[in-house]
Amino acid sequence: MKDIYIIAYAQNPILADAKAANEVELIMPVVHEVFRQTGLSQKDIDFTCSGSCDYLQGAAFAFVEGLSAIQTNPPIKESHVEMDAAWALYECMLKISSGDTESALIYGFGRSSPGNLDSIISLQTDPYYLSPLWVDRISYAALQANTLLQHGTISHDEMYDAIVESMEFAKSNPNALVSNAPSKEEYVAEQKLSTPLNKFDVAPVSDGASAMIICTKDFAKNLNLDHVKINQVCHNIESSNIGTRDLSTSTSLLDLSTKLNLTNLSVDIAELHSQYSHEIVFLKKLLGLDNTSVNASGGPLSGNVMMAAGLDCIGKTYEYLKSKDVTNGLAHATSGPCLQQNMLLHMERVK
Repeated sequence: MKDIYIIAYAQNPILADAKAANEVELIMPVVHEVFRQTGLSQKDIDFTCSGSCDYLQGAAFAFVEGLSAIQTNPPIKESHVEMDAAWALYECMLKISSGDTESALIYGFGRSSPGNLDSIISLQTDPYYLSPLWVDRISYAALQANTLLQHGTISHDEMYDAIVESMEFAKSNPNALVSNAPSKEEYVAEQKLSTPLNKFDVAPVSDGASAMIICTKDFAKNLNLDHVKINQVCHNIESSNIGTRDLSTSTSLLDLSTKLNLTNLSVDIAELHSQYSHEIVFLKKLLGLDNTSVNASGGPLSGNVMMAAGLDCIGKTYEYLKSKDVTNGLAHATSGPCLQQNMLLHMERVK
């Protein structure tokens, strides 16, 4: 397998409501920024892949409109995944590993504010048994949170502490949407959205876009840029039938941890695609990250662009590895209810 490196990443300031800005206007700034960082242009990119959700945009093949943000004439090699752009990154890695390409542009975008996110996410569940029930995303998360609390895996205090820590980190992230933590009294008194979760436990509805460029070692060397190596990447999925899963653990994440030999890695920094407070506590314990700096960007609780937040976890890990005195990073992306599908990336700063 070819060595693959990240050489650029850009993220728009996360917005609660992008208002009249369309997908092209969200995507174009981040694509231009990664080109500015590298000195490249679209003609230097062998393959382009995007991640988005047509349900969010409200039209079939709406992702095609996003292509107007990049140069597509003369024709380019392009693809799209109907999920978080972290999986667009995975597709690009496969293309590079196969020897088909040397460089790839990835971007993800989403505008959640115009619609009802609960209804939209329900449409992505099992179409025969779950989608007709219209169970919303927060109720699914609450189901797992209750299970974890009942098993003693996590506590309410730990959930609150995770929120406070995320908001404290978010204060140093200029792209964060929220960075104010509630007092303990405010947190306890807040009305539940779905027990045991209240609004502070849930990532905010967000609009935005992000982009990234990855390439081979030879391509990166020719640019003379700082780059971060993706050492390993693995992803796994569990059943779409919630009733057949043990929500007190995650077999997919335990399997990925074994494949990455995570217990023997010294991870300095980790960014987790944790959209609920209990997920931060749960994932830290499950992956053995209690002594690791987690979600130093503030994580999804400070801003959660659907279809780009997973890519942002990878991008933020890249930024920290590139700029801080740390060597090993772990990035996590997820999709589906109750952490159904997961991806882990081990990344290393190249000296």
